[in-house]
Amino acid sequence: MAEKDTIFSGKIKQKGIFNFKDFYAFAYDWLVGQGYNVTEKVYSEEVTGDSKKIEIKWEAKRKISDYFRFVIKIDWMIIELKNIEIQREGKKIKTNSGQPELKINGILEKDYENKWEDAAFWKFLRGIYDRYIIKSRIDDYEDKIKDEVEEFIAQCKSYLVVEGKK
Repeated sequence: MAEKDTIFSGKIKQKGIFNFKDFYAFAYDWLVGQGYNVTEKVYSEEVTGDSKKIEIKWEAKRKISDYFRFVIKIDWMIIELKNIEIQREGKKIKTNSGQPELKINGILEKDYENKWEDAAFWKFLRGIYDRYIIKSRIDDYEDKIKDEVEEFIAQCKSYLVVEGKK
């Protein structure tokens, strides 16, 4: 079985005005632009009066080599999502208000194709391979996935701040 190490966990939480559809597209496009294949595992909406509660779970994967793969898991929870109308530069614009919260985990998967799992001897060799032969490469990849998740969080936060101030 592939070895999965959670390298970084982060969170975005904000309350205010934003366009949900545009924010969703922005986050998706950013991940795809970095080479990730994004899969939506869960999408559910719960309507209560004039507001919605939306839960989304994404899994974004990017192959680094035959042995390594980056995985970013994103759990969305948007509560009190409402359709509103605001004035911007003298024009009425339809947008949303609510509380988006995203929990993001950056994971480094090793041997994701299970090539070293056939026998106990191969598992033993994988342990030696990971600990002694490619230790510096693993450290570099851990730094890289951490940096990518931090950049994703920074981009999303910037988007929400700019969108809320327009």
